Amino acid sequence: MKAYSIILFLGILTFSGCSKKDDNRFEPTLPSITQNGENTFGCYANGILITPRDGTGTFNSPDYGLRFVNVPGNSYDIDVHDFASEKTSSINLHIVGLDSIGVGEYIVDESNCNDGIDSPNTNNIFCRIWVEEENLYKTYCSVENSGVINITRYDIDSRIISGTFSCRAAAFEDPTDIIEITQGRFDIKWDAVPGNFP
Repeated sequence: MKAYSIILFLGILTFSGCSKKDDNRFEPTLPSITQNGENTFGCYANGILITPRDGTGTFNSPDYGLRFVNVPGNSYDIDVHDFASEKTSSINLHIVGLDSIGVGEYIVDESNCNDGIDSPNTNNIFCRIWVEEENLYKTYCSVENSGVINITRYDIDSRIISGTFSCRAAAFEDPTDIIEITQGRFDIKWDAVPGNFP
């Protein structure tokens, strides 16, 4: 009986170790540009890849990696967080007039690095990334007329929004510290978003 218990314990320990090891192998990648509602998002901010990753959350409060939020005043936020990586990151796209304009180019203007109703009534982007050289997190806000959010599909019936984006952004604490947000793309089926990002 003692030998059986030891074998069972070693088996459980081995399988537990494999499971944890597999979780650590996940490597986020920049998704392809699509328009089918595949629930993908990705971009580079100062060369750092940002993709949505769900977190463990807290009691009654999940950490969703991506949310598509209707903001009062005819605007929407695409709110993205990487809750699972060691050095986390986040980005927010604030889009004004989406319901009336739909597909088209939205010029990126100045951000105050706030989302929702606290955001200016402009198309803007802000992000928070880990800056390795300075060993700290920094928040960057888009600057006036610095890029474009190109909505390539906006289908209310299918609940799909797709597009690409890029812009320049300045550090919140130091407007002379400028980064590029590049290769941005998203393909969101907003009624099937929560909990889909490993």
